[in-house]
Amino acid sequence: MTAPLLSVENLSVAFGAKTVVRGVTFHVMPGETVALVGESGSGKSVTALSCLRLLSGAGHNPAGRITLDGVEVLRAPERDLQRLRGGVAGMVFQEPMTSLNPLHSIGRQVSEAITLHRPLSGEALRRECVDRLARAGLPNAAERLAAYPHQLSGGQRQRVMIGASLANDPKLLIADEPTTALDVTIQAQILELLADLKRRLGMALLLITHDLSIVKRHADRVVVMKDGEVVEQGPVAEVFSAPKHPYTRMLLATEPKGRPAPVPDTAPEVMRGEGVKVHFPIRRGLMRRTVAHVRAVDGVEVAVREGETLGLVGESGSGKTTLGLALIRMERSEGTIRFEGRDIQGLPRGELRPLRARMQIVFQDPYGSLSPRMTAGEIVGEGLTVHQPGLRGPERDRLVAAALEEVGLDPAMAARYPHEFSGGQRQRIAIARALVLKPRLVVLDEPTSALDVSVQAQVVELLRGLQEKHRLAYLFISHDLKVVRAMAHRICVMKDGRIVEQGDAVALTENPREAYTRALMAAAFELRAAEGEAVRS
Repeated sequence: MTAPLLSVENLSVAFGAKTVVRGVTFHVMPGETVALVGESGSGKSVTALSCLRLLSGAGHNPAGRITLDGVEVLRAPERDLQRLRGGVAGMVFQEPMTSLNPLHSIGRQVSEAITLHRPLSGEALRRECVDRLARAGLPNAAERLAAYPHQLSGGQRQRVMIGASLANDPKLLIADEPTTALDVTIQAQILELLADLKRRLGMALLLITHDLSIVKRHADRVVVMKDGEVVEQGPVAEVFSAPKHPYTRMLLATEPKGRPAPVPDTAPEVMRGEGVKVHFPIRRGLMRRTVAHVRAVDGVEVAVREGETLGLVGESGSGKTTLGLALIRMERSEGTIRFEGRDIQGLPRGELRPLRARMQIVFQDPYGSLSPRMTAGEIVGEGLTVHQPGLRGPERDRLVAAALEEVGLDPAMAARYPHEFSGGQRQRIAIARALVLKPRLVVLDEPTSALDVSVQAQVVELLRGLQEKHRLAYLFISHDLKVVRAMAHRICVMKDGRIVEQGDAVALTENPREAYTRALMAAAFELRAAEGEAVRS
């Protein structure tokens, strides 16, 4: 019987005196794909890092045993660890922008991964770099060696990470959330690439993810983690068809479902944009003359009614967020923009300011959009201070408490700071900050992309309930089409600054007309089931 390539037995992980992972046991056979799944904080990533003894700071393994390619990792000397890292096992991290060195070209970074294990130089090293990047699917690899990470797209940076991790033909690839920050079509490309590499190289794959649709299509076995412990594991088909643990059943049942409340035919129009354009100048030369323009938004027409959600979907760079910012006058634009029947495009700042209370935005990142120096109560009440300066302390505190309670947070939490909340709770604070001013329109810019699937479902339910209660108009920007389908009444599909297709949310997702829309839907809803099964095999 073949021995496991990676064996983890009774592993514990601690940071200082606090144990965060306890008694984890699983194995990965040669050529097998094993998925580690669970919500944020479940211990997936630190378990994976332990497999190559990469825990940082005060992280250590007080108990357990890890065997990789016959070497006991936790007791191995540094020389053996260097052979294992990159030679036997490569690692692809979640965020390539922070994992790649911004000061070094991608050619230099892939070269370093190669020369740590093989004495190559000159033209031979260059050919090897090009080969590894081409194998990872980076287009025009030879021409990209001198490029820096910031000059590449998210999908291209992830391919560079994969190329570097494959530099020495490892037996095992550890991929930590390799598609979380990518658009749905790029996600599909990266996953197909990993599956193809696995087939051609006979490589094993340890995949860390919270996306169960990825696990279903690409993994052979699944290990479910919760609160630092393994609660269930087994073949994917077996676990998905008959989950034994309540937590596994909860994960499988928490995909955003349902539909928003219908919009009456008599609902008034809240926002309309006609011929909206946002062009960014490209400046070159010593005098920084404008030589061309980036047409981020190029002649778009959209409208949203009271109580309606208009979904804006498309890949990164399609113009979704720029259009949303332009419609609420946070980005300069051309064209006509009407809010509550009034043309706001030419309004000076003084006249526009009173309208801002009725046009609010919830940003994508609940970590970066909240000031770490302000309490939750101060964050939610900041808008009241600006728009209702005459409001007295007790009345202001009452409105803040009511807003927190409405989004499902205990008003007693108002004195806490953002770092004391989970990701889902921080997003609720951001929603409360927008709602406390009683807006008519809320722009929701990727409000669920940084959240686990179970928290996504909770936020979707919250937003739908608030919309029905207050008859809010939502402009919902996202690349997660499953969430958009659960939230939106209508969908606009954007590509290269233009709307290529729009219509009823259900009709558009089930019967898209345009080729670009069909590609998006196929990637999101697995319309090409046969193709998906072929990828897994």
